[in-house]
Amino acid sequence: MNTTLAGMPLGRTGRATHHDLAPALALAARLRLAPRSSLVTALDGAWWPHSRDLAVELPPLMAALDELWGRITRVTVNPTHWPVVPPGVDVAGRIVHVGRFVEQDPDKLILLSFTVGRWDLLVIPPETAPASAARLLAAAALPGSMLSAGTLMANEAVIGRGVREAQRREADWEVSWESEGGACMSPFGEPLGDPHAGPRVRRPGLPVMPVDAIPLGTAAGMAAAGGSGRTS
Repeated sequence: MNTTLAGMPLGRTGRATHHDLAPALALAARLRLAPRSSLVTALDGAWWPHSRDLAVELPPLMAALDELWGRITRVTVNPTHWPVVPPGVDVAGRIVHVGRFVEQDPDKLILLSFTVGRWDLLVIPPETAPASAARLLAAAALPGSMLSAGTLMANEAVIGRGVREAQRREADWEVSWESEGGACMSPFGEPLGDPHAGPRVRRPGLPVMPVDAIPLGTAAGMAAAGGSGRTS
């Protein structure tokens, strides 16, 4: 479809997809939209609200989207993650109707506009850690992605567990290194270890190794020795 809205090409199912929001509005709403594309996608972007209060959170979201998408007239949510779902919220002096549908994906917000149509956003829980939220914002705005909101949240849960496990292993390794004498400091501020051992190479996630135990023909050996690896 070649119809345009305010000079912006329409994307999937005739919906404008454009990511150039006013920076201040996007920041206030913590919102990221998929870039303009002719690719079919499952979501139009992601929204990371500050709280679970729709009456507080929807106005800045509408302010960010109205100029871009046309006036939003209705929003639908699954009440699972929203303690109170009001029948409508005041947005700049007008009422945006809010519908509650238990059949809707609980991790998705649907916005409806008389002029444009329907828009689907992933809703990132307010308590989400910034690193996790950043991954979800990027994943939901990926052109051509057909992953649903629920699938993205499930995938991030797996990624988050992996990150926490890696951090736990790193912390365990630090404790192990400290117990080997890494925390014992000389009067000059240098770690003390076995005085007969060679200088040690410390690599995250790997055992502490004397430099002379690493083959110099390897990249690790060359890096540890501080040379280029070339022999005379």
